Amino acid sequence: MVHRTASAILAANSAVMTILKIQQLQKRYGPIKALDRLDLQVEAGQVFGLLGPNGSGKTTTMGIILDVLRSDGGHYEWFGGLPPHRARRRIGALLETPNFYPYLNADDNLAIIAHIKDHSQTDFGELLRIVNLEDRRQSLFRTYSLGMKQRLAIAAALVGNPDVLVLDEPTNGLDPQGIVEVRQTILDIARSGKTILLASHMLDEVEKTCSHVAILQNGRLLAQGPVGAIIHQELTVELACTNRAGLMALLRDLDFVSQVKAEEEYLLCQTARLENVAEINRRAFAAGLVLHHLRARNNSLESEFLALTKANNAAS
Repeated sequence: MVHRTASAILAANSAVMTILKIQQLQKRYGPIKALDRLDLQVEAGQVFGLLGPNGSGKTTTMGIILDVLRSDGGHYEWFGGLPPHRARRRIGALLETPNFYPYLNADDNLAIIAHIKDHSQTDFGELLRIVNLEDRRQSLFRTYSLGMKQRLAIAAALVGNPDVLVLDEPTNGLDPQGIVEVRQTILDIARSGKTILLASHMLDEVEKTCSHVAILQNGRLLAQGPVGAIIHQELTVELACTNRAGLMALLRDLDFVSQVKAEEEYLLCQTARLENVAEINRRAFAAGLVLHHLRARNNSLESEFLALTKANNAAS
């Protein structure tokens, strides 16, 4: 079975419409600016990640757009301006820790959710198949692992077949196996054409799950766009030799190398092509500089995130 990334799933979904538009959203808790004039736009079919450390404004944003919190300024709209009561019926949400009756099984718990949502759905087999709980549907909730509980919570959010899922830290607290299972569940749901908005502080999960990302820090938007556009496509090269000053001078003279800097253990630089790494090694050897460390690596969302937040801290 071939598993597609969120970007590939998005490319296959041809519908293009604005699902959520946020303009200049603000929220304060006393002297703390939880949101500082936040602008975001989520399109149909995207798996859109809100990425940032704890306290960056992710959960506050989700609370406001789900009418759990009141903003202090700004505006947001769902589905091009639908009235809130109509928009809410098209949204499924998972906020904080999932709570179910521990002495009931999956079907009975989902039946209660359907009643609360005022939906007539009585057969939950397809939902439980989507979240890979079909063979545990008769097991009591208290016997579930944390990953299974989280996947049942996602099934609960899907009751009523909403167009959009809003998930706050869906892999928080899970072990590696649980994280993989929840990630695959999210990708399977995205494959069906639904739009997903999720908040996470886990860079690796956002990179593996999301098609688009917004990076937040201290309530400010630092960057947003397709994950592939946020991540610079150049290679980062780590180098080391005994003559550190000589190697630094050589790198700064090479026209196919940029952003040369010294870190505690290695010198780092950027280059556009893999063959340039071999050329760096050749030029260094010709200059009498024998490298004892040379490693090229693709940039990651983590490296871009750290660079953006570091720059924001310096500017503050």
